[in-house]
Amino acid sequence: MGKIIAIANQKGGVGKTTTSVNLAASLGVLEKKVLLIDADPQANATSGLGLDVESIEKGTYQILEHTIKPEEAILETSSPNVHIIPAHIDLVAIEIELVDKDQREYMMKKAIESIKSEYDYILIDCAPSLGLLTLNALTAADSVMIPIQCEYFALEGLGKLLNTIKSVQKVHNTSLDIEGLLLTMYDSRLRLSNQVVEEVQKHFNEMVFKTIIQRNIRLSEAPSYGESIINYDASSKGASNYLSLAHEIIKKNS
Repeated sequence: MGKIIAIANQKGGVGKTTTSVNLAASLGVLEKKVLLIDADPQANATSGLGLDVESIEKGTYQILEHTIKPEEAILETSSPNVHIIPAHIDLVAIEIELVDKDQREYMMKKAIESIKSEYDYILIDCAPSLGLLTLNALTAADSVMIPIQCEYFALEGLGKLLNTIKSVQKVHNTSLDIEGLLLTMYDSRLRLSNQVVEEVQKHFNEMVFKTIIQRNIRLSEAPSYGESIINYDASSKGASNYLSLAHEIIKKNS
C-alpha cells in the first residue's frame, strides 16, 4: 500500500516543489515506485520534470472534478520509477468549483483511492496557500512534510499551518501524521541560517529531519532544464542531500 505524503507550507519559496521533484527522483533511483501529484496551479513540479505544461489536457484538475480516472492522467517522466499527475493553470478554478460540492475536502482522497496500492510513495506538491487544494491534499495524505527555509521569517506562519493540520486531524483525517520538518536553503556561512536550525531543532527536536538541504547552484539550475537534480548533476551537493532524505524516509517507514 503506497504511503501518501503531502509536501505543504503556505509560505511560497521555501522549497516545496524542489523537494517534491527531487525527493521523488531520489526515491525512484532507490528503486521505489513513486507517483508525484502536482496540486499547485503554478505547475512547477510538472515543468520541473520536463513536461510541457501548455500541452497538458488531463491532470489534477480533471481528477478532482472526477471527469476522468486517475490512471488516465498519469504520465511517465524522465526520472526512473517516477510517474506524475501533472497540473495546468486551469487548476486555479478548482477552489471556486468545489466550494458548493458535498464533501469537497475528500475529492483528492476519493480520486486516488484506486491507484494507492500501485506505488510505494505518492507525493503531493501543494500550492502555497491553506485553501481547498491544500486541504484536499492533507485529507488524502497519510502524513505531511513541511519544508522550512533557513531564513529570518522561517517560523512565521508555521503555527498557522500546524493549526490547520490539527483541525484536519480532528475533522477530516484522524490518522494524519507529521512526517517531519525539513530545513531547506541552508547556508553554513550565515549566522542566521545556523540560528534558524538551532531554533527549529530546539522547538521540534524529533520532528526535524536529520538531513538539511543546503543552498546549491546546481539545485537552482536543474528545473530550467526540466530535470531533477539526480538527472542533472548526480555528483552535486543537492543530489546527495535529497538522496540522504530519501534514505531517511525509507528507513522511517520500513
